[in-house]
Amino acid sequence: MNAERIGILTGINGNMATVEFKDHVMQNEVAFIAHNEERLKSEVIRVRGNVAELQIYEDTKGLKLGERVEFTGELLSVELGPGLLGQIFDGLQNPLPQLAEKTGFFLKRGLYLEALDAKKEWEFTPAAKIGQKIKPGEKLGFTAEGIFEHWIMAPFILKGQVEVAKIAGKGRYNIKHLIAELKDENGNIYPVTMSQSWPVKVPIACFAEKLRPVKPLTTKIRIIDTLMPVALGGTYCIPGPFGSGKTVLQQLISKHAEVDIVIIAACGERAGEVVETLREFPHLVDPRTKKSLIERTVIICNTSSMPVSARESSVYTAVTIAEYYRQMGLNALLLADSTSRWAQAMREMSGRLEEIPGEEAFPAYLENRIASFYERAGLVRLHDGSSGSVTIGGTVSPAGGNFEEPVTQATLKVVGAFHGLSRERSDARRYPAIDPLESWSKYASFIDEKEIKKAQAVLRRSYEVKQMMKVVGEEGTSLSDFAIYLKGEFIDDVYLQQNAFDEVDAATIEERQKYVFHALHGIMESGFNFKDKDSARKFFQGLRQVFIEWNSSEWQSDGFYKKENQVKEICKKYITA
Repeated sequence: MNAERIGILTGINGNMATVEFKDHVMQNEVAFIAHNEERLKSEVIRVRGNVAELQIYEDTKGLKLGERVEFTGELLSVELGPGLLGQIFDGLQNPLPQLAEKTGFFLKRGLYLEALDAKKEWEFTPAAKIGQKIKPGEKLGFTAEGIFEHWIMAPFILKGQVEVAKIAGKGRYNIKHLIAELKDENGNIYPVTMSQSWPVKVPIACFAEKLRPVKPLTTKIRIIDTLMPVALGGTYCIPGPFGSGKTVLQQLISKHAEVDIVIIAACGERAGEVVETLREFPHLVDPRTKKSLIERTVIICNTSSMPVSARESSVYTAVTIAEYYRQMGLNALLLADSTSRWAQAMREMSGRLEEIPGEEAFPAYLENRIASFYERAGLVRLHDGSSGSVTIGGTVSPAGGNFEEPVTQATLKVVGAFHGLSRERSDARRYPAIDPLESWSKYASFIDEKEIKKAQAVLRRSYEVKQMMKVVGEEGTSLSDFAIYLKGEFIDDVYLQQNAFDEVDAATIEERQKYVFHALHGIMESGFNFKDKDSARKFFQGLRQVFIEWNSSEWQSDGFYKKENQVKEICKKYITA
């Protein structure tokens, strides 16, 4: 270690430390604070003169003034390579199961492990040839990782086109083994292994073109896919009060969404929820492979009891891993839960830096940080003509369910879809508790737009009649208004609500959604000949029961078409031709 790259600890405030140094220090570089036998990892967040302020990723209990600080000259980075899938990391990419084996249930401070197993060997198959010209991020070869071909790519850090000088033959190698040498136009040689490092706060931009996300991402959650869809490579947020089902909805999306890779970032969630996720995921069966869902999932978790600085790093670690798999031509889905606690970590660090606070004491750059995170989503065309995507969905936990607070408002300015959860709906056990009247999407659905607008108009008018009925009662409502109210309730009951514990109803494929919603639209467009309110109520009650049973029938089975015939029989009595 260069003596001039050493600093002295001169102040400490929670997880923020003040360090004096002699030479030069780089913004966002990693430093280690030497305390007894421990080396505590930290990051430079501000430099003023010969004084640097660091955020420490560990508990700071026992630190003393005068402790030695070692600056590394490297940015906070993650290791990218085969072996990421199925892993559970913290925000610094420490593999938590291996940490637990080494230290027991209580993690030791200052202990850092390699993210990837350097001893495990992978079957490498070369794809590039000697003398071939390639660009950063282009493919040199591949190895099998789960159900995917994990492509070994030219390092992202390279500048311009390089030539393949050497490449290993087909065989088994570990991630540290030299598999290629690349030569630039100046004759400089760059050794390549199966793994590479990349700074988490710098987007990976080794692609030919960023495309507009237009293709719907099928989540198999009907209310999302139909009324407020998400696009492949798009962004969305799920704000809602505590206990309204944000985490459960994220888990359902992770299980059923038609994507290749799922990255879960539990950034500041309660320990109980994180433990529940870690216990359930290994036992979830992937509908796509019929194997464990964890085999195509990466989990990054920092609980609310961990230091705030580690909480902030978890979202950047997660999105960098998602971008890595996007570079292979795969579709990655990043679920961040919850971005509110990430923002709270920023607020705490901003307060310790004594920065001028913005609204509700959040830093003035809150909107910029949130925007820069969501902007790392996208659909891209790679240099070989294939495409890959990163779709980002973040939950927001506004205090008291107030969507006017700064984090929610800053998020709404940059995302393409808003799935707002309602306390009223969750209390009524109407799940998913997404409010169909408050939520919206800028993306197109695979359902016909005219049919969607008709359903939304019915839902809106039904809600207005419902509010009026609270004042005048059912007897003061006209038969036509009462029928509209029942229509809206019927759509909500049989289509917008979904039983996550039913083997069939838990996930509805695109073709089935189109079929059932078209049938639903046909009923809504028909003329009714109700004699009184009782006949209207009986009609919708009978229809509701058949539709709910229809939702549990296997797609295109005899039972499915039998229920469809029952619907037609019920409609004959009350619907005019």
